[in-house]
Amino acid sequence: MIAVVGATGTGKSELALGVAEAHRAQGRTAEVVNADAMQLYRGMDIGTAKLPVAERRGIPHHQLDVLDVTDEASVAAYQRDARAVVDGITAAGGVAVLVGGSGLYVSAVLFDLAFPGTDPALREQLEREHEELGPNALLDRLRRLDPAAAATIDARNPRRLVRAVEIASRSDRVTTSLPSTPRSWRPAHVLHLRRERTQLVTALRARAERMFADGLVDEVAALRERGLEQGRTARAAIGYAQALQVLGGAVDVATAVEATSIATRKYARRQVSWFKRYTDTETTRLTTLDVTGADAAALSGLARRIVP
Repeated sequence: MIAVVGATGTGKSELALGVAEAHRAQGRTAEVVNADAMQLYRGMDIGTAKLPVAERRGIPHHQLDVLDVTDEASVAAYQRDARAVVDGITAAGGVAVLVGGSGLYVSAVLFDLAFPGTDPALREQLEREHEELGPNALLDRLRRLDPAAAATIDARNPRRLVRAVEIASRSDRVTTSLPSTPRSWRPAHVLHLRRERTQLVTALRARAERMFADGLVDEVAALRERGLEQGRTARAAIGYAQALQVLGGAVDVATAVEATSIATRKYARRQVSWFKRYTDTETTRLTTLDVTGADAAALSGLARRIVP
């Protein structure tokens, strides 16, 4: 298994395609397995930079378009389904290329992370407390129950904060953060893409502008008809939340672009922080690649050099 990881805007999809093509040129089959939580959703294409079918170069892609926008994404369910796909690819003699920037989703496949089930009654109670008391009350409770989780949680994300407190409140809790010395699930080669910060910030701003220019507001309008605003996870996605504000008349497009750009930069910083903790393990090899200034052609050439 090969994993292509890194922050938004580092060229993961292009490198993953190049890696898959390089394996195919050597006579091996290779298939891509998505590890971007928002690309699991049907119809969320522009704002997630999902590769159109015509641009996938005939390479099978898995774990794309498997959820409706009203569904709640679950890392435990993703772990089960993605690992089943990887097992199927490798059992047939192929190479699975895992690609994405959702740190916990990537790690759920690569490493032995366990996820406790949900407690609907407790979840409902915590959601009510969040609505009535705000995030600080839940964050204080999380600090008492699990200081390590509290130190890394994005308290501005209500769903993740509630879930973290739910897990920490249970007697069967299992941490969902990355251990300092994680155990690998299967042998893997991890390709960690990094881009110089100034260039990355510029690219993320351009990405936000391009999303709205390419019709993100129209995409969100169509998804709203399919229940986007009722979905816990999908409605909060970067770009989609801002486009919903445009449709509601709360902000104009220029303001939404700026808010999306800022949110994307903050998310990229969290991604950088997550993936920089990856190290070599007994069966997982890490290669960090500086892709500053690399265009599509350079990434394809890099892939050919990586694949023996």
